[in-house]
Amino acid sequence: MPNPAALKERAFARVDAQRDALIDLSLRIHRTPELRFAEHRAAGWLVEFLEQAGYAVERGAYGLPTAFAARLGSGAPQVAILCEYDALPGIGHACGHNIIATAGAGAGAALAALIGETGGSIVVLGTPAEEGGGGKILMARNGAFDDVDAAMMVHPAGVDLPAMHVLAISAVEVEYRGRAAHASASPHHGVNALDALVTAYNAIAQLRQHIRPTERIHGIITDGGQAPNIVPEHAAGVFYIRAATEKRLVALKERVAACFRAGALATGAELTMRRLDEDYSDMLTNQPLAAAYAANLTRLGRRSDPEVPAAVAGSTDMGNVSKLVPSIHPMIAAAPPSVPLHSVEFAAYAASEQGHRAVIDGAKGLAATAIDILCTAELRTAIHAAFAADQARA
Repeated sequence: MPNPAALKERAFARVDAQRDALIDLSLRIHRTPELRFAEHRAAGWLVEFLEQAGYAVERGAYGLPTAFAARLGSGAPQVAILCEYDALPGIGHACGHNIIATAGAGAGAALAALIGETGGSIVVLGTPAEEGGGGKILMARNGAFDDVDAAMMVHPAGVDLPAMHVLAISAVEVEYRGRAAHASASPHHGVNALDALVTAYNAIAQLRQHIRPTERIHGIITDGGQAPNIVPEHAAGVFYIRAATEKRLVALKERVAACFRAGALATGAELTMRRLDEDYSDMLTNQPLAAAYAANLTRLGRRSDPEVPAAVAGSTDMGNVSKLVPSIHPMIAAAPPSVPLHSVEFAAYAASEQGHRAVIDGAKGLAATAIDILCTAELRTAIHAAFAADQARA
């Protein structure tokens, strides 16, 4: 029987030996931010790194040009390590996906020399378009997780946590079409599309007083007209609707839709509502798997607080993956706790020494947890029992 502790030490040494290459890869991705479904350079660099580590890599995997699947070993159990590498518009890698990608690739490289001893298999999945687009959801529909026993990734943050509060989310675009008219000479001939959108916006603001603390509605106006002296014939906006679970999201979406319909009813404008992306699910964090990751993080000198603060909340298509296979989405500190994600400040930390440490420790934590899964039948049993129980409650 393989000795997991000894295998982990060898994996850690492998990560340390590749430290410079991993940091260089992280910085290249950071310096070259690419938006969803256009991450060609980042995906290419990651594929090259994993091929050099011995993986057989399928480029353009599961129907997405910037996805990949890197495989090593054979049979069950199969552990999936997920890489994200898309950036945010305007602020680059302010969510630190360069760290996610490089930690995942580093874990894969560390496991490459050990898979012959652990048995089972590793698949490192390059998953594009987490920042809207739902790359993991599209990949799942094409079979990416059909043979996977457990899936994991690590996300940078301001604290070390075994999980985060993941809210289900739906992104909606609304359009109102009215009738243009001269705003001074003949306003009575016009139908004001902007008024319709503003009416809906204000109705949503009033709705916010009466939703659950775990629910969120936020949006922007993307088109409010062309000139002040023309009654706007077209107005548009994009809104995000979030809730603690998929079921609650369905109910909240209908309440928000009623606000949009109210704007049309009040003004006579024609309303069109369109879902922008795939709906993201809430997350079923697999507790035995999260506990194994937290224990490995402790070995690295980090303390992963089991109590996840309510403020650590967001949305990710990893939630959808967690409904298919046992999954974790832990957070690793890459910046001070006061620095929020999706900020210019966090983007800077994603390329800092603290960010580099997150790459190295994240790779080690993922690799060690994969070793636990591959080598410990009791853990696999606990993981799958917890997954079945979570599904029954969902």
